[in-house]
Amino acid sequence: MLVGLTGKILGRIINRSGVNAAPLNVMGNPIPYFPADPSDNSHDTLTIHTSETINGNVTTGGTVPNSDWKYCGGGTFAAPTPVTTLPVQVCLKAPGFDPAKLYQLTYIAKNPYVLGAGTAAFRDVQSFFRYATADDFGTPNPVAGKVTSAIIRGVSQSGNFTRHYIFLGMNEDEKGRIVHEGAWPLIAGRRVANDSRWGQPDGVLELYQMGSEGPQWWHSFPDRVRDLHPGGLLDRCSGSNTCPKIVETFGGAEVFALKMTTSWVGTDPKNDIPLPDNVRRYYLPSSTHGGGNGAMTENPPTTPVSCPGNNWGRGTLLANPVPSTALVNRMRLALRDWVTNGTEPPTSVWPRMRGPKNERALVDATKQAMGFPSGVPGIPDSIFLPENFIFPVFDYDWGPQFDEFNATGTPTNIPPPIKNVIKMLVPAVDADGNELGGVPTVLRDAPLGTYLGWNITAGPANATYDGRPFHAGQVCNYIGGLVPFAITKAQRLANNDPRLSLQERYGTHAGYVAAVTAAANNAACGGYLNAGAQAAAMGAACTTTLPPGVADDWVQLVNQAQASDVLQ
Repeated sequence: MLVGLTGKILGRIINRSGVNAAPLNVMGNPIPYFPADPSDNSHDTLTIHTSETINGNVTTGGTVPNSDWKYCGGGTFAAPTPVTTLPVQVCLKAPGFDPAKLYQLTYIAKNPYVLGAGTAAFRDVQSFFRYATADDFGTPNPVAGKVTSAIIRGVSQSGNFTRHYIFLGMNEDEKGRIVHEGAWPLIAGRRVANDSRWGQPDGVLELYQMGSEGPQWWHSFPDRVRDLHPGGLLDRCSGSNTCPKIVETFGGAEVFALKMTTSWVGTDPKNDIPLPDNVRRYYLPSSTHGGGNGAMTENPPTTPVSCPGNNWGRGTLLANPVPSTALVNRMRLALRDWVTNGTEPPTSVWPRMRGPKNERALVDATKQAMGFPSGVPGIPDSIFLPENFIFPVFDYDWGPQFDEFNATGTPTNIPPPIKNVIKMLVPAVDADGNELGGVPTVLRDAPLGTYLGWNITAGPANATYDGRPFHAGQVCNYIGGLVPFAITKAQRLANNDPRLSLQERYGTHAGYVAAVTAAANNAACGGYLNAGAQAAAMGAACTTTLPPGVADDWVQLVNQAQASDVLQ
């Protein structure tokens, strides 16, 4: 901590009402910086936003007079408590916060943290286990001489850390040796903001948050929209020959909410960025963040899903059940074998602007370009509008003391002006609205509905609706959705549903089991599903080779289909 230093930062209060204290949070976690002087807000500004769009258009409704709000540890404006713990809280004079408005506070904070030290410490710990016999005080390394290779694995936010760690060149230790031979960022589409003053290395980025600055792609590639020099995440480790073998896995939610596609096509999407030889990429189509519960049912639970973070609402669509378990199980073995004995992983598969057969599976983020079917129940055309649909990367102007390529330095423009809204691409879909261009996936290839990497934030639930959530009608952050198929043709026609019913698709329960079996065979024989002995039984056409004792995801999926209620 740099005690005594001050600077301006930003916090937001969303979906709050009444006179009680409201916390300054980032995606539900406390902003980690105290105001320089909690008793004096004269240098700070509380601005009212009456609306915000996904693509960064803000309508303001003036500012709250400094005499009408104060920092408080809790309580109310009339009876505050001291500011001694995080989160910092703000109290507003009666009648208090309006839930139909967003309150944005720019304030003078104190005591920034030395954030990059943790990244170096992470490197040094693994270097110790990998190479040392004892530490500087003579304490023996308990695994000395036993570690032949190491893999760093991070999921979601820790996956973002993994990408950032590699970008910083931290996979090289202080003696120039490689630290991790393998790296696996799961469901992670960017880098954490932990190398700048006042950084907030949190998860999903709200408006005016740092985290997509500089190159997000592996290969060195131009950044034409932001006018930065060419570069990539592997620049530093390539120069020292310390790049790991990398597997990355992700799905639909990472495209629509976590800004994934810039790592595929850059900021000016005209061509696919080639993958380096040491990287493999696997896209789980039509999936939610971290995967769903894998349920195969024609009557899915109707419990509404919650929108994470400061949307703090619910989704209008059911929960997306497409699981990530089978792909994660397969890639765990693939990366291990690639690192330890050089066995090549399965072929990379993700939606591209120009695929291996010149097909186009990565398109503009519009209903027409995607080929999304009209009339799917519960999906209004309004969700596809730019102001509602996909979270873009913003090209912010953080000020002259900030290095935008390396995402380091001191941001001085708070809030930062938006110079450009980076164009985002999305996967094309089939006639059901399910995504094209990803890894063969059983639930997508033998579907029971339309599986989405996005959901829609619900608006009024009843007559007592008070304005929450602030982002109603927009994408429900990184939560996926499901629109089930009708069971019969008559039900489908009665609901004006353009998608074939379950009976029209599969006929009987046995027909559904056969479709699941065929989809599992396809995934296993491509190398994307652990199939154990079953793969060998499928004959020479099946290329999967797995050691004995491997968890047989093929058997589990087919057994689950046989036991399901579909057309029973």
